[in-house]
Amino acid sequence: MKEMNRNKIEILGLMSGTSLDGLDIAHVSFDFSSEETTFKLLHNQTFTYPSELVDKLKNACDFSIVDFLKLDKELGAHFAQCILQFIQLNDIDKKQLSAIASHGHTIFHQPEQGFTSQIACGSTIAYLCGIPVINDFRSLDVIAGGQGAPLVPIGDFHLFKNEAAAFLNLGGFANISFEKSQHVHAFDVSPANLPSNILMEQLGKLFDENGAMARSGELNQTLLTQLNALSYYQKMAPKSLGTEWLNAEYMPLLSSELKTEDLLRTHTEHIAIQIALVLNDEHLPSVLITGGGAKNGFLLERISAHYSGNCIVPEKNIIDFKEALVFAFLGARYLRNESTNVPSVTGAEMSLCTGVLHLGQ
Repeated sequence: MKEMNRNKIEILGLMSGTSLDGLDIAHVSFDFSSEETTFKLLHNQTFTYPSELVDKLKNACDFSIVDFLKLDKELGAHFAQCILQFIQLNDIDKKQLSAIASHGHTIFHQPEQGFTSQIACGSTIAYLCGIPVINDFRSLDVIAGGQGAPLVPIGDFHLFKNEAAAFLNLGGFANISFEKSQHVHAFDVSPANLPSNILMEQLGKLFDENGAMARSGELNQTLLTQLNALSYYQKMAPKSLGTEWLNAEYMPLLSSELKTEDLLRTHTEHIAIQIALVLNDEHLPSVLITGGGAKNGFLLERISAHYSGNCIVPEKNIIDFKEALVFAFLGARYLRNESTNVPSVTGAEMSLCTGVLHLGQ
């Protein structure tokens, strides 16, 4: 790699979430020269996935090993194509970029079995783009006995700590982070957008815009009780959720004879209750909400109805690109040989500089 200014790092962060909205790219510059790290979000864009690729990603957990490996390379090539387009559209000088930090796309997440898998081949991206790539941020944490998730809290408390007492991301799953007794705590609270999107797809739509269909439904108390009784909610953190759990434990409860709008209404109430339980139990006075669910007005209303504190929704770019921005931050920390996990969050045995570097060319 070229010589790098360790205090000022310009980098691309990539995020592909379980909601399958597309690939988020954030072009960020970080300044580490003072005690408090500062950043500038220079450019950002989401590249939606072709329907053919969405279908493959949805079904990848059932693929043969050969097809799974092929998809890893295919997704890496697709990421590279999006990155090169992003660089050209925004007139970015590749020589100014220290690296690309890629979360990849999670297919398997079974830390209790000792593994997690985020595809989109880093070597493919590095070679096709001519820029070093850092990916596979989760595996080393899992090897060290951790959950490999969540990793975003390290960004929350370095980049946004003055914004709120807690940080909630409403993506495919809802995850939260907060500080308690001088330690950072974070975990997946519950499913969030993913079940809603699955239900809406049955109606030929991608998502429930602003929660309009959920708002029109009726709350079903029997289903709500069943959802709230799921054993995951009794577990102590560190803990995390994956699509395997969702398909085995959660979605079967939503396959009842109820109307779709009633399922959505009840699912939304369930999310709001679980989130508010954590916020209220921890006596957190404010929460910064990001992710796609932050645009769901009905969900925000229901969280506010159960939560005694203040819900803060930031500017649109932070709502949409905070995770990509934070993975850029993790990449920058990797380049500085600094820790990228928080053991009190993931349960790993120690702080580690996680990630794998691909030089490419």
